[in-house]
Amino acid sequence: MYDCRRQSMLKMSCFIRDASHFDNSIEFFYNRATLYILHLIGRAFSMKEYTTEFLRNVALVSHGGAGKTMLAEAFLHATGATTRLGKVEDGTTVSDYDDEENRRKISIYSSVIPIEHRDHKINVIDAPGYTDFVGEMISALSVADGAILLVDAVAGIEVGTEVAWLHADEFNLPRFVVINKMDRDNADFEKTYAAIEEFVRSHGKRALQVHLPIGSKHEFKGVVDIIGMKAYMGDGKTTAEIPADLKDAAEKAHFALVEAAAEGEDELMEKYLENGSLTDDEMVRGLEDVVYAGSFVPVFCAAGGREIGTIALLNDIIDLLPSPLNAPKRKAQGKNGEEELKPSDTEPLAAYTWKTTADPFVGKMTYFRIFSGSIQSDAHVWNQNKSADERMAGLHFQRGKEVIPTKIVHAGDIAAVSKLNATATGDTFCEKNHPLTIAPPNFPAALYRVAITPKTQADAAKITPTLTRLCEEDMTLSWQNDHITHETVLQGMGDQHIDVALHRAQAKFQVGLVTHEPKVPYREGITRKASAQYRHKKQSGGAGQFGEVHLRIEPLPGGEFEFADELVGMNLSRSYLAPIEKSIRATMERGAFAGYPMSNVKIIVFDGKEHEVDSKPVAFEIAGREAFKLAVQDAGPVLFEPIMNVRVTIPDANMGDVMSDINTRRGRVQGTDSEHGSTVIVAHVPMAEMLRYTTQLRSITGGRGYFTMEFDHYETVPNHIAGAIIEAHKKEMEAKKEE
Repeated sequence: MYDCRRQSMLKMSCFIRDASHFDNSIEFFYNRATLYILHLIGRAFSMKEYTTEFLRNVALVSHGGAGKTMLAEAFLHATGATTRLGKVEDGTTVSDYDDEENRRKISIYSSVIPIEHRDHKINVIDAPGYTDFVGEMISALSVADGAILLVDAVAGIEVGTEVAWLHADEFNLPRFVVINKMDRDNADFEKTYAAIEEFVRSHGKRALQVHLPIGSKHEFKGVVDIIGMKAYMGDGKTTAEIPADLKDAAEKAHFALVEAAAEGEDELMEKYLENGSLTDDEMVRGLEDVVYAGSFVPVFCAAGGREIGTIALLNDIIDLLPSPLNAPKRKAQGKNGEEELKPSDTEPLAAYTWKTTADPFVGKMTYFRIFSGSIQSDAHVWNQNKSADERMAGLHFQRGKEVIPTKIVHAGDIAAVSKLNATATGDTFCEKNHPLTIAPPNFPAALYRVAITPKTQADAAKITPTLTRLCEEDMTLSWQNDHITHETVLQGMGDQHIDVALHRAQAKFQVGLVTHEPKVPYREGITRKASAQYRHKKQSGGAGQFGEVHLRIEPLPGGEFEFADELVGMNLSRSYLAPIEKSIRATMERGAFAGYPMSNVKIIVFDGKEHEVDSKPVAFEIAGREAFKLAVQDAGPVLFEPIMNVRVTIPDANMGDVMSDINTRRGRVQGTDSEHGSTVIVAHVPMAEMLRYTTQLRSITGGRGYFTMEFDHYETVPNHIAGAIIEAHKKEMEAKKEE
């Protein structure tokens, strides 16, 4: 809708402009008409001003494919924000507007969808459900005041449900569970609710049935709202009496809600014990308390693709999930220590930048959540992380790709601003005279590594700024230049995550990148002493080259490199030691036999010969290098590989399979631990065996396992593996010579 109106505006303005050459006097009309059109467009996308108490910030989270995007689409259509219901398969939803999302038919980025309902604004953040994009989900939860977990009515509790639940726990968020896609074949509300009830109980909370489905599968046509004891048919705009066959179940569920509400306040408990009941308002008040506290989790049902249950769910979001005033308290680091942030316009400003995007046409877009204070359009704010002043020109609310201008953003609201200069994801806006820093959430380590190379020379010049921009936008992406392998390495959450980043580099920044498996940063070494000598002699008419070097090498445990001499007499001048050392250092950096850096070596030059005319530094560089290589061959050369300390967190049921897999990777289990009801296996595993472990661990554990790793030490590579590496290096060098 927005694109169509924008195109119409441009066509009209172009028509008026083109007509102006007939009569200069029409220029005045053109200017006024253009301003008027812009005014109409602004009005079309205007929004009421909502202060803190009338705001709700909720993140839609789930396993991939549970229907978050279609539920957000249903919210928009049911409340009149859109004139038609988009579809994921058609690429017409408001939330999934990125070309890459439309191509893959999945959500990749978190998208903010403001919904206006009952004089409230609900900022619905549609977060991706696929594991590779977990960083977007964490960012969404970090600025939400409540979480809505969707569960497929057929698939039930899935690994993504568990992951979303655990991350909601990290932010201490009150939450709903919605049994979605109730219109699917094989949808089973009772079975799914029982699984949810058990799941919620296992995490120390209690489930509360707030909706009952009216019909099921293709006959699913509405929901019974237990709080108000009425039936909402279709999207919920039509209410009716509770069907006769559901009245007993509704009465039973209503009784359970009243009991739960009574636990919220002592006063309500006393009244309940006296009268055996509570009014609707009292019940909502009590339920607010127990839901805010997180002790109870309301469970609903819906079919987002057909808009069924939409209005009823929006009503309960307003009634039972907290406004920023009652949300979990946030803190920031101030000048004199930690400060609790108060969601009031009159408090000092503290706004967290949770998302940034860059587009070559629109420019940089910055999304932020105000936890304290307010921001006026065109105001200047202080970026505490970058120590930079930023002007908030182009302040607006974002609804998918639709821009809704605003003059003020109140405490607790989520908004966006375009074309800031210094700000990146994770930065804090504040007042310069009252510095505050909000800590970013903890993101999982990116352990899926690929080496990248530019497609063309032109791409090579842009690779560094492009990777920097990509990693500024996505906190789970990182990159580095590996000083050992001399490769540019990009790290992400999985192959799909990396693939999306590369497509973004191409589409948004016009930089072509190619990936290949990264090299392992092996190191070369020696195991015993050895001596060698080499004479370099070259005569080509005129001045020649002559240099002879005798040296000894030996292991240097605990040291990187040491160069010394034991020269006596006048056979070799000490002035040639510098070029000899220079060439040996260069050889050690490039590798003496396998192409990897060498360390822990001591070199002693003990003799040599020189020529009074033909000896020069270059001759001794060559002689020193070749003598060193010959000595290495006799010094028991070995390859060392990095050994990683790996912590694998898995369900107990997968422990045997994971341990067996670690053994096949030449790993050595160091022990096991218990953490949050899961088993943690601690092992030492060669890095070479961990390159694609992210994908393989997901396969073994059904996506429930994850791991962290860090460098621990170097060990000798087994001969049969080292031989293949050395042979591959020889072939590579021979191929380069032929070129």
